Amino acid sequence: MLLHVIARGKLGRSPEADLVARYEKRITWPLKLTELPETGGRIPDPLTPYRTVLLDERGKAMASEDFAALLGRWRDDGIRETRFAIGAADGHEERERAEADLLLAFGPATWPHLLVRSMLMEQLFRAVSILAGHPYHRSG
Repeated sequence: MLLHVIARGKLGRSPEADLVARYEKRITWPLKLTELPETGGRIPDPLTPYRTVLLDERGKAMASEDFAALLGRWRDDGIRETRFAIGAADGHEERERAEADLLLAFGPATWPHLLVRSMLMEQLFRAVSILAGHPYHRSG
């Protein structure tokens, strides 16, 4: 299954960009990173079937194991692409939120977009590691 991270705004040269690149190299599943301008821009057409996850502060907080299990279930059910959309400063439109398969939050705090992208990449790496039985994730 393709993990497709779609984010508004450019990372540029930054510590967050270094983290994203670090996890990009470590994720063993197919991965695509798409950057869009703050407004406008076209999200590429998805492969089918696919799921959409919106990163949203009002979304559901999930334990890493549950997030991994969800991705594994979607993969095993034949989903070919999961899109993870990180919105602009004003978040996602109500229509996008209503159509999403999952609204995902990294807790109740509001996070800067650059950190959200880094945190998402780490959680994707962790999920893939959990599903592979790799010792990176140590649950207690």
